[in-house]
Amino acid sequence: MADTLISVDLSESPLTNENIHNRWHPDIPIGVWVDPGDEFKIETYDWTGGQIADNDDAADVRDVELEQVHYLSGPIGVTGAEPGDLLVVEILDIGAKEESQWGFNGFFSKQNGGGFLTEHFPQAQKSIWDFHGMFTTSRHVPGVKYAGLIHPGLIGCLPDQKMLDMWNTREKALFDTDPDRIPALATLPDGGPTAHMGRLKGEARDKAAAEGARTVPPREHGGNCDIKDLSRGSKVYFPVYVEGAGLSMGDLHFSQGDGEITFCGAIEMAGWLHLKVELIKDGMAKYGVKNPIFKPSPITPKYDDFLIFEGISVDEAGTQHYLDVHIAYRQACLNAIEYLKKFGYSGAQAYAILGTAPVQGHISGVVDIPNACATLWLPTDIFEWDMMPNADGPVKFLDGSIDVPLAPDL
Repeated sequence: MADTLISVDLSESPLTNENIHNRWHPDIPIGVWVDPGDEFKIETYDWTGGQIADNDDAADVRDVELEQVHYLSGPIGVTGAEPGDLLVVEILDIGAKEESQWGFNGFFSKQNGGGFLTEHFPQAQKSIWDFHGMFTTSRHVPGVKYAGLIHPGLIGCLPDQKMLDMWNTREKALFDTDPDRIPALATLPDGGPTAHMGRLKGEARDKAAAEGARTVPPREHGGNCDIKDLSRGSKVYFPVYVEGAGLSMGDLHFSQGDGEITFCGAIEMAGWLHLKVELIKDGMAKYGVKNPIFKPSPITPKYDDFLIFEGISVDEAGTQHYLDVHIAYRQACLNAIEYLKKFGYSGAQAYAILGTAPVQGHISGVVDIPNACATLWLPTDIFEWDMMPNADGPVKFLDGSIDVPLAPDL
């Protein structure tokens, strides 16, 4: 039996749990230790720490306090881990907490972080998804049902001070090029009361909080990579930068499409992970590893029939860009949304599907100047109706009477 080393009580604030933190800093104390070869379990909050409720009101997504996120379980120390090693983390199993068999998806308002398609969806909206064993459905997005590929959106090891300083310097330089941009170009350190530094207290806590990196992006150590195939049976090889490695994780997703395009994205949930760790001594140099590498799960939802939407490096205004994959993928997503709207879905419902379903995103071409080509692969079997094009035209599945809840403007 694997012991649960970090437990969470969903009825209590994560700010009261000393084995939880929401910033990256090498001074955050390691609270629990394991040996190479050990198996153990870790429980996690949802990434907001319980700020989102199972109801039909999107005001909580509109008002979510983003300074709090992400809440991570850890750091976990591995005996013998030293800078330059590779920490091998095997995800043996993963699931939702028994008392929390639901998750949420949402779009942030433009004034509170925005997202991938903020210009098209500027107001906060959310959808609630219920879990039925390995499947999920939503009262807010009818007509779809899919198997979950549960994974941690965020997992990584503590940085050393040199790496932390590098992160803060380069992200501040980018932020300063357009400090008033919405959404911001980068999320900078914030040492306020919402910075939870685990077991750190007093002046040491305040110093670390003031320079601790926010958990929003992926970086060299792993972090918020949102790779949907890091599920049961996957292995991740993490660079180690501090003694003991300092492994932390959270932001569990029941299901997600490639890109997590809704940002409050995927189907967010509280849950648990059953893990095993090993060490490869001096592995970073042996294998030339700078960023984590991983072996995907052998267990994936069996969807092998897709409708593929293409996008190129020409934005909504018709402006040509040079081999811009970001714009190309935006266009592929927008093309898919417009298609689904023809069957009666609102734009928001279609957007929610693309963020939560096991869609695949591909970079199909980056050499044919001036257009990169990105594609979005939408599995057809997740729909309870025929969504393929035919000579008779689309038959509306919905009458528009059900939609994801929209937060009122205040």
